[in-house]
Parts: sequence; C-alpha cells; structure tokens
Amino acid sequence: MTSSILLHELTREDAGAVAPETLLVLPVGAIEQHGPHLPVGTDYLTVEYLAREAANQVKEEIPILIAPTLPFGSSHHHLSFGGTMSLSTETYYRTLIDLGESMIISGFRSLVLLNGHGGNHDLIQLVARDLAIKHKIKFAAMSYWTVAWDALIKVGAHKQCNLPGHAGSFETSAIMALRPELVREPRPHRDGVTDSDPQSFHAAYRDERHQWLEKINGYTDSPDQGDAERGKTCLAAIIKSVGQAFVKFHKSGN
Repeated sequence: MTSSILLHELTREDAGAVAPETLLVLPVGAIEQHGPHLPVGTDYLTVEYLAREAANQVKEEIPILIAPTLPFGSSHHHLSFGGTMSLSTETYYRTLIDLGESMIISGFRSLVLLNGHGGNHDLIQLVARDLAIKHKIKFAAMSYWTVAWDALIKVGAHKQCNLPGHAGSFETSAIMALRPELVREPRPHRDGVTDSDPQSFHAAYRDERHQWLEKINGYTDSPDQGDAERGKTCLAAIIKSVGQAFVKFHKSGN
C-alpha cells in the first residue's frame, strides 16, 4: 500500500495495484450560503477534513484512499441567496453515478460516499443502491452526522441547537475550530432554540426556498452560540465514529 491516503497523489500503477483490496471514499459537500457569518464552502471544508482525518485514524486497520472531494451539491433551496452553486437533482444523481462507475471500472470494489450536506442525503442513498444492484461491489452512502449521531449526543452537541442544522451553532462551532479566520463577526442571534430532536434532524432541508429567505434568513439556529472548543470536541467525536464506520463496512462480508 502506498504511503499516501489521497487518490490524486497516486500514479495509475499505484492506484490499479491497490484498488481491489482498498476502501475508496468519495467525500461530497456543497457550495452554498451559510448565513452572513460562515463561508459558502462550509460543507465542503468540513466533510473533506472529516474524511481525511478518519482515514488517517484507521489506515493501519484497513487499506483506505480518499478521492478528491466533490464540492458541488444539490442546493437549489439556497439559490435565493448569493454564493450558491448548485446541481439539479438529475444532474447531481448522474454525476455521482458516473463518478461511481469510474471508480468501479478502475478496479475498486469497496466504496463509500461520505456526505457533508443535508440536501444530498437522499440522493446519495439512491446512487449507492443503484450501483450496488448493477455491479458486484460493496457501496455505502452515509452522512457524517447520522453516523456520529449517538457520539454527538453523548458530547452534548444537540443542546440548544438544530443538529446538524444549517449555519447554526453546530456548524459555526465546527468552522471556528477548523478555519476561525473565515468566521465573520458579529454572528447573528436567534431566540427560542430548543434541543435537537433526533427524528427531525434534516427537516429544515424540506422547506421551500422562500422559507429559507423570508422566515429564517438562511440559518436554522443561533450562530452566536458557536464555540471553537465545542467544535473541536464535536469534530473529534465525528472522526472517531466515521473511522469506525469505514472499518466496519470494509470488513463486512469479507
């Protein structure tokens, strides 16, 4: 196994040699508005970091590679705001199918889509299902907050916020931990936020576009409650959970 965990750093010979026995992870994010205080690349930056750190934690247990992160997602519900670059449902599905089949043709037989944006969640499940039916492979799709939900609850990440929410205190904490120089001050405040309900973690992504614009101004809970130390704690919990999920999936059925 090459010393690098990044697919784009390998030669074609290196990639071909390790593909049959290696778990290949494709992180998928989004470029979309994240309130007046966070960068539009929040989901992209976060999921890429989580995928690479999780892989580094488990690379001694399983052979693993991380593909370049797909930065664009299904984000039409944010187009009313500036800075959003979105693929339509049909285009996004087709893009992931094509990328997945490229990886399969390259020889990979164990693949994971690791998602960092709520609007992608349902589509990645369809892609994994359809490719696993068509090809004799193992293909999983997972959003990092669903994998790490129990761990996040254990560290109190759901307290007084929507988890994962959108541009609220959870994501603000994550970016304050990862890239504090990208967080704009002052961060907005929102009253009346209660603890997250595990059954409604992605409900906000089902709202119409005008609700994002007119009712909640593009963020789901109070960004001023974000905290860098809380972000570090949450990211560590996610990385551990995602790494464990990679190992469990790759070893399953072997």
